[in-house]
Amino acid sequence: MKTNIDIIKAHYAASDRLDIAAMMADVSPEVRWTEMAGFPCAGTWVGPQQVVNNVFAVLGSNWEGYRFKLERLIDAGDNIVGIGDYQGRYRTSGKSMQARVVHVWQLQGGQIVAFEQFTDTLLVQRAMA
Repeated sequence: MKTNIDIIKAHYAASDRLDIAAMMADVSPEVRWTEMAGFPCAGTWVGPQQVVNNVFAVLGSNWEGYRFKLERLIDAGDNIVGIGDYQGRYRTSGKSMQARVVHVWQLQGGQIVAFEQFTDTLLVQRAMA
C-alpha cells in the first residue's frame, strides 16, 4: 500500500505530465477541494469531476504554460504539505506570473479527502488585469 506522501508525490508527478486521470486516481469521490478566495477558480469543489471541471479545465484554458513547481513536501501523517511556485501566462492579458503557494492535503484510508490552497492572489490578479 502506498503511503500518504507517496500518493501526493504521484499526484504531482502526474501534474508534471499533464495526466489528469492519474492526478485524480487517489482522490476520494467526496473530496472537498478548496481554491483560495481571489484565485481564478476560487471556491470549494466537491467530488473529482467538479475539481476537474472547475479547477484544471479553467486553468488549462485560461493560462498558457500554467505549472506548479514543487519545492518540498512536509509529511505530517494524514496531512501532507506541498510548498512551491505557480507560474504561467494569462492568455487574455498576455502577462506572466509567478507566485509562491502552499497546498495542504488531507488523506484518509489511502485517498485524498481534502485539499486547500494558499497563494498570493494579488500576483495572480495582476497577471489577469
